[in-house]
Amino acid sequence: MRAAYFSEHGDTTNIQIGDVNDPALGPSDVLIRVRAASLNGFDPMILQGTTGLKTPLPMIPLGDCAGDIVEMGSDVEGWSVGERVCPYSFVAGEGMTGETRLGAAAEYIRFPASNLIAMPDTVSYADAACLPIAYGTAYRMMYNRAAVQKGEKVLILGATGGVGVCALELAKSAGCEVIVCGSADWKLDKLKELGADHVVNTSEHDVEAFVRETFGKPHMMGGGGVDVVINYIGGDTWVKSLKCLTRGGRLLTCGATAGFNPPEDIRFIWTYELNVMGSNGWMPEDQVKLLDMVARGEMKPFIHRTGSLEDVPGAIQSLIERDFVGKIVIEP
Repeated sequence: MRAAYFSEHGDTTNIQIGDVNDPALGPSDVLIRVRAASLNGFDPMILQGTTGLKTPLPMIPLGDCAGDIVEMGSDVEGWSVGERVCPYSFVAGEGMTGETRLGAAAEYIRFPASNLIAMPDTVSYADAACLPIAYGTAYRMMYNRAAVQKGEKVLILGATGGVGVCALELAKSAGCEVIVCGSADWKLDKLKELGADHVVNTSEHDVEAFVRETFGKPHMMGGGGVDVVINYIGGDTWVKSLKCLTRGGRLLTCGATAGFNPPEDIRFIWTYELNVMGSNGWMPEDQVKLLDMVARGEMKPFIHRTGSLEDVPGAIQSLIERDFVGKIVIEP
C-alpha cells in the first residue's frame, strides 16, 4: 500500500511517500480503507522524536481516521465488510495511533474490532476524521469536566488549534459567552466567524487586562472575571489564568505546551475558592456523542484544508509553523 512514512526522526524532509507492507491482521482485527485522516499537535513531536515515546520505525504518522472495513479477522463478529467506521485511536496494549503504533497516513490501517465506532450515514469521512483526538479531548474537558452552562463566560487560551476550535464550538453550543485568544488576527477572524464573542490578540494585548476591562476585576465576594478558563499552554500564562477567574471559577487543563512546571500563586485559589481541574483524553462514548452532534447539525468541524498523501510533509510543517486554524485533513 502507499503511505507517508519516515525511517528516522528529524524534520519534514525525512517524510517519504511510497509503498510499504500492508498491515498484517490478527484474528480480532479489521482492515480499514482510510478515506480521511487528520493531523494533531503530537505529529510534529513524533516526527522530531522529542516525546520520549518508543516510536516504531519506519513510522506512519497521523492518529485519527475514518474509512470502510475491507477485511476482517476470523474472530470478528458484529461488523460487516463495507461498513463506515471512525475508530477510537487509543489501542489497549499498543498505545496511541500515530505515536506508538502505525498511523493513518496510508491507504489502509489495522485496528482491533473492539476499537471500531460506526459512523452515522450523514457524517462525511473528513468530518469524522477530525473528531477523535482533538475534538474528543475538548468534549470531555468542556462537558464532562468543566460542565459549562448557558450564560457562563468561557476564556480559551491558544484557541486556534483543533482542541481550541472545538472548545469554542462546544461552549457556543452550550449557550456560553466565549473569549478566544490567539497571536494572529487572521486566525482570530476565523474564530469570530465560528461564533466567538470576543477575540484577544495575545501578541498585542494582555489577556488579564482585557478580562478586567470587559467583565470587571474578580471580587472575593463574587462578581467580575470569567467562569471558566481553558488553559493547555501552562508556562507564564498559568497565574494570569487564575487572576481572570470569578469566585468559584474553574481552570481546566489538558496539556502544557509552554511548560508543565509554571510559577504558582495559591493565594488566588483559596481567596476566590477556585477549582483547578485536569482532563485527560477522551473515551469512546465521547466520540459517539460528537458523531451524533455532527449528524444532527449541531456542530461542524472546522477544516483548514484537505490534501493527499503527498501533502503530509507540508501539512506537518504547517503545524510546526502554526500556520493553520482548526484541523488539516489528508485523504489518501
